[in-house]
Amino acid sequence: MRYRQVNRQDAEKIITEYLKPIFGFTLKRCKNTQDAEDLAQEIVLKAYRALLVKDDIGDVSRFVWTIAHNALSNYYRDTAKSVIGVSIDEVTEIIADPDSIFDDDDNSDVLCRLQSEIAYLSKLQRKIVIAYYFENRKQTDIAKDLDIPLGTVKWHLFEAKKELKKGMDTMRKTSELKFNPIKFASYGINGSVGTKSCDEFFRSALSQNICYCIRNEAKTVNEIADALGVSPVYVETEVEFLEEYGFLKAEKGKYIANFIINEPTSELLIMQNDMYKRAAELFANDLFDELTSSGILDDRDIWCSQTDGEVTLRDAGRADHNFILWSLIPYIAAWSGKNLMNEEISFEEVATIRPDGAHNIFHASIVSDGLVLPKEYTYMNNWCGPMWNGYSDHTLWQIDSEWSDRGENQNFQAYEDAKKVISLFERDDVLSKDEYAWLAERGYVKTSGDYDGYFKVSWQTVILASKEINNKLLAIGEKIKEKYKSEFDNIKAPYAELALASVPAHLRKIKEYELQFVFHSDGWFLLHCIVTLLNNGKLKPPTEAQKKSLTTIILPN
Repeated sequence: MRYRQVNRQDAEKIITEYLKPIFGFTLKRCKNTQDAEDLAQEIVLKAYRALLVKDDIGDVSRFVWTIAHNALSNYYRDTAKSVIGVSIDEVTEIIADPDSIFDDDDNSDVLCRLQSEIAYLSKLQRKIVIAYYFENRKQTDIAKDLDIPLGTVKWHLFEAKKELKKGMDTMRKTSELKFNPIKFASYGINGSVGTKSCDEFFRSALSQNICYCIRNEAKTVNEIADALGVSPVYVETEVEFLEEYGFLKAEKGKYIANFIINEPTSELLIMQNDMYKRAAELFANDLFDELTSSGILDDRDIWCSQTDGEVTLRDAGRADHNFILWSLIPYIAAWSGKNLMNEEISFEEVATIRPDGAHNIFHASIVSDGLVLPKEYTYMNNWCGPMWNGYSDHTLWQIDSEWSDRGENQNFQAYEDAKKVISLFERDDVLSKDEYAWLAERGYVKTSGDYDGYFKVSWQTVILASKEINNKLLAIGEKIKEKYKSEFDNIKAPYAELALASVPAHLRKIKEYELQFVFHSDGWFLLHCIVTLLNNGKLKPPTEAQKKSLTTIILPN
């Protein structure tokens, strides 16, 4: 039936028919009976007046209920400014009505809260709800597009309505992370990198805080969203990305971090510092004395022509002992005594293979605001390594630290650079001008003369020319480690116990694996060996010219 112009008699008749339904509508949605009566009277009066002046009313029922919905929205805005307790029946009626004015301020509070709650639905339910209510699509069409039965669409709409009602009637509580988000102080890897850098995975505060939120306990996407005070849609996207690359594990609809996030206490760090300091004082001093007194530093199979000045065409020269020791001491500390290690857990058991080709153990650290450390604490400043990469017949072994200077982004390029360095080293006599320039820029060589005429190249890194000299050097370190093995074990035991207790149960095997390398290829041990020798004056700081090629060795496989 279509009305062009409603006269007073017809308008009164229409309003009389709607009096009871309108009062039932307001009584169900208002805080009390008085409000319901007042709102019903307001709706009836607005509808009656509109019927008398409108000349294009096609559907009277739709017209009356649109007025009712808008009046109810005004009521919520004026009485609360909060939609806690709003009936989902009213909300779904609003969004189901294509004539509702969504950009009207009268509806903004309700719709904003509703949209927030829709984000807490599952991905499939979100698609169905948005298609049905916001896009006004038929259930049969939705079922066809999503390739699911019509009954499934109807069931999800029913369940979504219940979930939305539950969410609209609940005040969500966020954790402290919403107001005081954490930030990784550092992160790194043990193993090989892939095509993506760590920055791509933890590019935002959200990704870091998601992992921190579930470092000890598995949570659903909605639980994570509640804790962080953000939309589950954003959490869901990050979680899927991190789970795909192995940084999170899925467990029955919940997620938990698959890497250790270190949040050490002052007690643990002080114990760690003391442990490494005591071990380094035993090992590093003995190693330095043996290397300098044995004459091995002058062995013809230890090559290094590092020079602070320009390379001459006549003589490449030989590096001073101090520069050579900067490479040999941490190298021997890291690689010697492998037979003394307890390697019950293999790398393959705990490392993650990632879709970008990486195969590694990832770890991150945060620093608590209340962390207090003694003045003599040794910090790992600008440290990366030890890194070793073997290709063809040689391996490139390297450390980057506060004493070296290889420029920005060298650490994450090291894996690809190692391949190139070794390739160029092995075909030294046929390099192009650009290849020499690349090596010189990174501190591996210095050149002199005209490339097309008299030309000389001097390798600036330490080179172990034979397996024999490599074995002799490692044997010196092994002898010293064997001498102090029982003391090392006693020093390590209390720290290992406390370190394991600080790690979530599902990640303890990774920590046990890492503890196997304490006093071996362990960056903290190598750092303390260097600091010990610098503090007692045995090792001298490198010159500015030496920093690019510091702590770098090329050795035979």
